[in-house]
Amino acid sequence: MHRWLLPEAIEDVLPREARKLEALRRSLLDAFRLRGYDLVIPPLLEYLDSLLIGSGSDLDLRTFKLVDQLSGRTLGIRADITPQVARMDAHLLNREGVTRLCYFGSVLHALPAGFTSTREPLQIGAEIYGHGGLEADMEIIRLLGESLAISGVEATRLDLGHVGVFKALVELGGIAGDLEQELLAALQAKDIPSLKALVEGVRKPVYSALLALPELYGGVEVLDRAHAILPHDPRIDAALDDLRTLADGLKGLPVSFDLSDLRGYHYHSGIVFAAYCGGHPGAIALGGRYDEVGQAFGRGRPATGFSMDLREILRLLPLASEAGSILAPLAGEGLEMAVTELRQAGETLVPALPGHEGTWNEAGCDRQLVRRDGLWLVVALGDGD
Repeated sequence: MHRWLLPEAIEDVLPREARKLEALRRSLLDAFRLRGYDLVIPPLLEYLDSLLIGSGSDLDLRTFKLVDQLSGRTLGIRADITPQVARMDAHLLNREGVTRLCYFGSVLHALPAGFTSTREPLQIGAEIYGHGGLEADMEIIRLLGESLAISGVEATRLDLGHVGVFKALVELGGIAGDLEQELLAALQAKDIPSLKALVEGVRKPVYSALLALPELYGGVEVLDRAHAILPHDPRIDAALDDLRTLADGLKGLPVSFDLSDLRGYHYHSGIVFAAYCGGHPGAIALGGRYDEVGQAFGRGRPATGFSMDLREILRLLPLASEAGSILAPLAGEGLEMAVTELRQAGETLVPALPGHEGTWNEAGCDRQLVRRDGLWLVVALGDGD
């Protein structure tokens, strides 16, 4: 067995990619800070019941579990940071007004989300607590758009949905238990044959509405079709009105709608959204409203936010060329000042330890610092005296 092999869907990040990831992380967290979002750093693992609280079964199968040797209780390695941030808002910060928080860190998935996905995403995100109005949803969606622009990724589609539509149909149809879960899975997969088989016996107009949901995707005209097709229920009408208000307020973003997108159904309580980029098979960012999670920690607070995986974002970026490092000698008159000035100018200088001639290009060096006529000059590597 090769000792250097990693588990499936787990990977190292090598120097060039690591530099880009770190620069991206800094740029995004700085942008969040300038917009009033305070950084928090939750722990990598917690008691399992705390990690899964308020999320239903959505996170359970994705969470690695182990037994704490100190307490004997079951621990979980986080599969999503958002519930941890909700716990911090509800139980630790305990603020009365609006709270804006952001975060970054590794999460671990027991199974990869897709065929090419990693099991260790580098999750970054932002959340707003304490405001239940659409203004918060609009702010967080705009922040997502700005974050993708800062990252250098163009979102070709931003799908909006609302879990309240399906929840209202489930109640109107008297649907519960396994059937609700099977319908949920069929809608998520847009599996029309399975959906038709499952709705047999469901009373009208819920029968027709459930069959129509997978077809209710596209531009703003979808909302008009939904009003005409779906039952006239106050909860459904309010959800569709909220989606229209968001569409009107998000001009400039590639907004579309998908009323069968129910990811995080047991977790979200209202608006949900997903960003897509051309050429990428799945969503590059996810978010939505989750007003009920904080209640599980003893203090219910309206909440909305988004998150994305920086590993996935990095894969979408072009391989831009970057400046190499400068090889510097270990000693020389005025060397320290010359090195300091170059580093202050943003250059990377690598001390030339003896005995490694001919290998410094492996360390990324393409230039060297040499002394000529009493001056320190930067020249091409190998062009020294």
